[in-house]
Amino acid sequence: MRILGLDPGSRHTGYGLIRRRRDRLELLAQGRLSPPRDLDLPARLGWLGVELVGLLDRWQPEVAVLETPFLGLNPRSLVVLAQARGALLGALAAGRVAVREYSPAEIKSAVTGSGRADKTQVARMVALQLPGVPASASGDATDALAVALCYSHRRRIDRLTGSGS
Repeated sequence: MRILGLDPGSRHTGYGLIRRRRDRLELLAQGRLSPPRDLDLPARLGWLGVELVGLLDRWQPEVAVLETPFLGLNPRSLVVLAQARGALLGALAAGRVAVREYSPAEIKSAVTGSGRADKTQVARMVALQLPGVPASASGDATDALAVALCYSHRRRIDRLTGSGS
């Protein structure tokens, strides 16, 4: 199963694609989508949607996973984040990709064992669980990979306990 994790943002959107085959995880792709700085917000959102469609066409993930918004952001940041998420969700819907979402605490807990882990701890655990993650990977990319790992771990647990996903 190919799982695409996304860490949305209007300036930088991280992505991480993994494959789970039985008990093995494999890193397929990771990176950051960064629209040109001179674009206004609507153009950046359009750019993100187009770039995501390109990733979907290339990798054909079965599921895409996003972090739910953190409500501690200031109102303007939260609105812009919601708009970026909307552009990504629209592209995923158009590509008929199933979407799942997890809270920041669920993701951190699934990847590190603690819902209060910091970004450094998350990045270190992502690298341990996915050999091949470059040391130079952006924080946006490692966050996106953590989202994908969360889904993979949760899905496996749900299947073992009969909870379904």
